[in-house]
Amino acid sequence: MKIEQLYNKFLECVSVSTDSRSIEEGAMYFALKGDNFDGNKFAQQAKEKGTRYCIVDNSEISEQDSDFILVDDVLNTLQALAKHHRQQLKYPIIALTGSNGKTTTKELIYAVLSKKYKVKATIGNLNNHIGVPLTLLRFRPDDDFGIVEMGANHQKEIIFLCSIAQPDYGLITNFGKAHLEGFGSIEGVIKGKSELYDYLKSNNKTAFINSNDTIQTEKIGSYDKVISFGSDVQNDISIQFISANPFVNVKFKDVVISSHLIGSYNYANIAVAIALGDYFKVNLKGIENGIENYSPDNNRSQIIEKANNKIILDAYNANPTSMLAALENFKNLEAKQKFLFLGDMFELGNTSTKEHQAIVDYIESNFETSTVFLTGKHFASTIAKSNIKTYNSFDDLKAELKHHSIKNASILIKGSRGMALERVLEIL
Repeated sequence: MKIEQLYNKFLECVSVSTDSRSIEEGAMYFALKGDNFDGNKFAQQAKEKGTRYCIVDNSEISEQDSDFILVDDVLNTLQALAKHHRQQLKYPIIALTGSNGKTTTKELIYAVLSKKYKVKATIGNLNNHIGVPLTLLRFRPDDDFGIVEMGANHQKEIIFLCSIAQPDYGLITNFGKAHLEGFGSIEGVIKGKSELYDYLKSNNKTAFINSNDTIQTEKIGSYDKVISFGSDVQNDISIQFISANPFVNVKFKDVVISSHLIGSYNYANIAVAIALGDYFKVNLKGIENGIENYSPDNNRSQIIEKANNKIILDAYNANPTSMLAALENFKNLEAKQKFLFLGDMFELGNTSTKEHQAIVDYIESNFETSTVFLTGKHFASTIAKSNIKTYNSFDDLKAELKHHSIKNASILIKGSRGMALERVLEIL
């Protein structure tokens, strides 16, 4: 079936889904396959739940129902359909990538632009070769903007996602030591993320550049379709950093905007949302309200009060760059007692030992009077001083914490998603 014919059937559907367990009546179901599952086997289940069409790539399955549409490859078809759908949309799409802060930045941009426009954005962090197509297929012709978050852990992924989403505007949050196992090095990260700039340049589209980031200014080079933002008054859009104690405050057009985000590293995320809002004519009050009304959730830089403790919960993910930024911010907070609960950083490849030891060395130099709990096999293999306690697993940590009573303290909790360190909250 040609993609144009499939698209007509897509227009009959209320949504798309790849999960037969939670599917909407009238949806189009894509029977994706993975290493440990085959969505074709659940097409009948999806049909029984009310799907309009099931896209399958197993000929035997397709013969079971006239609404089962056989294709050569379900994933390729999902991506091709999303690309075709994007070509029908007549409004701007903003793409963003980066090593840290993508989802927070995406949510901030959405919060600001939605004060004036009808906006759709990536839900959660559905930002890969499956998530981006699913995001695009949620966009509707009567929207005003689409915001697409793009993630990658190898070269050529960002340029591939750009070929599907075809953004009109793009930005990179930062370049950091994330997914080093796939990218190979920080230079590999920079090259991979900069594929967004490559796409924008080759298609004469516009880049938003944080002039405070020398790597961004270097990688964009002499390209002229650039909107610059940052603390320098010479930028196209100037936003001043005021403070982060603990929440980030900035000044824009003589108005102080107070966020609910902690850490000076969030300045850049706030600044680009302000810059996009200003560029697209959201009024100053709308920009201010968008930033000030946004509160982080889902274990991202949340401040929680529990048992007379002030807890910074930043356990959604971690890499050497974001871990160091969180530690630097925590170091500068005033507190009588400080406790650190840190978990392993994943996907670092053969740099893992060096990067975990570097974090331990930083802690030894900057948190001599703090109590530090490090969890995971990578941290457990480091060499640490006496105030730093290491545990091979969360169960080992949990057993130890039963003997501790932590009160009236400031606490940082941070680790990679697989460590699920938010479980510390249940113990405190």
